[in-house]
Amino acid sequence: MSIVKRAVGHLLHRGWAYAKAAGAVSPLSPAGYRFRRLGDGACISFPLGAIFGEAWIEIGDHTLVGERVSISAGMGPGVDLGPDSIVRIGRGCSIGRGSHIVGHQSIDIGDDVFTGPYVYITDQNHVYDDPETPIGRQWPRNNPVSIGSGSWLGAGAIILPGTRLGRQSVVAGGAVVRGEFPDHSVVAGVPAKLVRTYTPDEGWHAPRGPEAAQDEPSMRLLASNE
Repeated sequence: MSIVKRAVGHLLHRGWAYAKAAGAVSPLSPAGYRFRRLGDGACISFPLGAIFGEAWIEIGDHTLVGERVSISAGMGPGVDLGPDSIVRIGRGCSIGRGSHIVGHQSIDIGDDVFTGPYVYITDQNHVYDDPETPIGRQWPRNNPVSIGSGSWLGAGAIILPGTRLGRQSVVAGGAVVRGEFPDHSVVAGVPAKLVRTYTPDEGWHAPRGPEAAQDEPSMRLLASNE
C-alpha cells in the first residue's frame, strides 16, 4: 500500500509541477499577448489570481509575479480605459504570492521593487459622503500611487490611494500607508509613519522633530519584524 501511495504522490507532484509550468503566463504564451507590455523574462506564476484589463497593464523585464496575485485595471473586463496604461510594474520586481494590485487611474511601481505576500495596493477608495446611500454604491475616488525603485513592502502591507513612496524605502509588515514619503524612508504602523530615514552624514537614524517620540511604538513594531 505504501508503494502505491508513493507512486500516486509522485505522479501528483509531477503533474502539479507540469500544470504550474504550463499555466504560467510569459511573453510567449497566448495570455501574454493581451498585456500592454509583458517584458522579456517576465513571468506570472500559476495558479493565477484575478487578472483583467491587461491592455492597460505593463510588466517589466524579468519581473516575477507570485502565485494567486491579482492585477486589474478598471472596474471589470471589457471596458475601454483610454489610450494610457494604468498599472505599471518595473523591471526586476518580485510580487509576493496572494498580493493584489488594483488600478483605476495610475499605479506606478518602479524597478527592483520586492513585496512580501498578501500586499494590497490600490489607487481607489470608497467614499461615505451621503449617509443615506450604501457606501458600496457611492462613486469612489481615485488618487494615483507611486512606489519608488528599489523599495521593499513587507507582508500584509496596504498601500492606499495617494501614496507616493520614495526610492529605496521600506514598508514594515502590516503597515497601512497613505501620504508622501521621501527617498530612503522606513515607514511602519497603522496609520504608517516615518520611523527612520537616511542622510549621508548620519546614515540611518530616527526622524527629527516632535514626531519622533510619537513614533516609538512603530519603531518597536518594526524591530519585531526585522
